[in-house]
Amino acid sequence: MARDEWEKKLSISKRELASLIKELKKWSAPATTLLSLYIPPGRPLSEVMSLLRQEYSITDNIKLKRTRQAVKRALSAAMDRLQQIPKVPPNGLVVFCGEDMKTGRFECFVFSPPERINVFYYRTDKRFITEFLEELVEDKDAVGIIIVERDQATIGLLRGTRLEVLDEIEGYVPGKHKMGGQSQRRYERIIEQMVEEFFKKVGEEANKRLVPLVEKGVLKGVIVAGPGYAKKDFVEGGYLDYRLRKLLAPELIDVAYQGLQGLKEVVLKAEKVVATQMYRDVINAMEEFKAHLARNTGMVVYGDREVLQALEMGAVKTLLVHEARPDVEKWEEEAGKSAAKVIVVPETLPEAEWFYKTFKGLAGILRYKIGR
Repeated sequence: MARDEWEKKLSISKRELASLIKELKKWSAPATTLLSLYIPPGRPLSEVMSLLRQEYSITDNIKLKRTRQAVKRALSAAMDRLQQIPKVPPNGLVVFCGEDMKTGRFECFVFSPPERINVFYYRTDKRFITEFLEELVEDKDAVGIIIVERDQATIGLLRGTRLEVLDEIEGYVPGKHKMGGQSQRRYERIIEQMVEEFFKKVGEEANKRLVPLVEKGVLKGVIVAGPGYAKKDFVEGGYLDYRLRKLLAPELIDVAYQGLQGLKEVVLKAEKVVATQMYRDVINAMEEFKAHLARNTGMVVYGDREVLQALEMGAVKTLLVHEARPDVEKWEEEAGKSAAKVIVVPETLPEAEWFYKTFKGLAGILRYKIGR
């Protein structure tokens, strides 16, 4: 088999990997018999085989016969599969071998992931170790969160299910005072200037952290939150880069805390806002599709045969495909031939069920009208 052929045979897509991870997470064993092996590109397979042979040689020290036999079987299967592979592919290799306690089914999964892995890892456990792969299939789209007060701010990021603090900023703004007359007005102007300087600092840090994500096409929205009126003053003061202002959610969220606790409060209080921001591209495409349907413009197409014909003509501008369809990869490939934008409709979108039932989860928005 030619090198490119076996590499292609081992490679799996992101969607296939996500499905496999769900399957692997169901597997369990009564003892540490499930084998997980990660091999990064550049690692000689001879070194890996030597490690596995060494592990096999010490399995005789395992007291329980059933556990000893299960580990030997997993190691043997892994070595047998690796012997058939001439070299580690560019994205690395992953091996999972073992017997599922619930079903008694034995499998040895060997594949190259859709993105490069950089870790060399071997372990036998009561479960398969999938954590290194979960990052590869996690939704890369992100929502920026800015919690701002007059003298405190948190800049955070929600990416998939992961919530992280990017920066925490503190300033000093004096509180109440007992001065009167001109002294009071002068003191209030000083305080206002200090608040403005702090807001500028927050804006600069937010721009530094979030604008690069806009340029990469990752950031889908920005939510501003905080107690009192400071968040409104911050937004209206124009301290954010114009690219971030375009992504601002229209609703400001009231929260009492800063830091990670504050970010969690934002996500809990603004679930719909977060979803709207995260799925901005999907929602916009769905609204355009529905608008064409309502006006009967002739600028949409649906039905597998009709969509395929339109794609082959190069007439499709945007392809909408429901994530529950088993042939999503096929349609992404077809769309790529004519540079059509692909929007995968998540099941969590309110219109997703309607789209799937009414149009079988497939439709296209056209660049121009085509004859029927």
